[in-house]
Amino acid sequence: MVIARRPPNLAATVHLAVPVISLSSSAREGKVRPMLDLLLRIGGMVALRPYVFVFFAVYLVAAVSRMGWKKTAVFTLIAYIVAFTAELSSTRTGFPFGLYHYIDATRDRELWIANVPFWDSLSFTFLCYLGFSLAVLLYSPVHVRPGDVQVVDTCEIRQSRRVLITATVLMTLLDVIIDPLTVRGDRWFLGKMYFYPNGGIYFGVPISNFLGWALVGAVTVAVFQWFERRQWLSSDLKRPAGLRHLPYGGLIEPLLYLGVLLFNVVLTFAIGETLLGIVAIMIYLPVVVLFAANFVDPRRRADAAQLATHRYDFPHSPIFGRT
Repeated sequence: MVIARRPPNLAATVHLAVPVISLSSSAREGKVRPMLDLLLRIGGMVALRPYVFVFFAVYLVAAVSRMGWKKTAVFTLIAYIVAFTAELSSTRTGFPFGLYHYIDATRDRELWIANVPFWDSLSFTFLCYLGFSLAVLLYSPVHVRPGDVQVVDTCEIRQSRRVLITATVLMTLLDVIIDPLTVRGDRWFLGKMYFYPNGGIYFGVPISNFLGWALVGAVTVAVFQWFERRQWLSSDLKRPAGLRHLPYGGLIEPLLYLGVLLFNVVLTFAIGETLLGIVAIMIYLPVVVLFAANFVDPRRRADAAQLATHRYDFPHSPIFGRT
């Protein structure tokens, strides 16, 4: 006897397959959406603060060409962690900058970590580096030849206490203009980002803020010097990745420091804060003259012994060849 077989229930088969496809699609979307949101926030941050990332890009070029990628990454990480920790603490306890609060009007358009905008802590990386590199320049001879200017530093200079103190002062000096200007962000394209609930005696900024900047700069440079002393970031056998000769490389950091100053001073006058602008110029002018003299003074030229010491400390230094 032949038994007729019932055809398979296609509807049931399709019905069972659909949830599997749906679950797989939902899981995929669950992974893609956070990544897409992160990318959009990073893009929004760059679009809203292009000047910060222009300064940061120039910092990377200067630091990588001089120290290599590894040292630059370590310096960047140290400065960011120190600055972010200080900001996170200050917005809760008032230490070390004094109590202030961010206004999260742009939280849905740019990257924030907890209650701190990512770009704000990131900006301390190039500001700390500028303080450090200019302090090194101040105590180092320079190598000048046709079409080129380079800083002839040594391990002793880079790791010295005088560089630590000078770097802290030079980095903190930048805040003479930066914080009074940014706290007035509603009057220019920065926007109202934060406020001090108790105000401050220096153009609305408390003195504790400058002490906080000094602490961040000092800790960042001191930790980086500690790493350099142990030579964990150096190798005599292999040339550090990214290290290369840049014509007039010794001028990049001073010009970037000057660029940050001019950017803030011009904006200060543009929003009508004439007194603040004049005070800033009076403070910065002697600093600019001091560093300009460092390049034109023939007594600051590196001699053969100083060049030899530099080469001994940094066997792969690019200042001797155009690579």
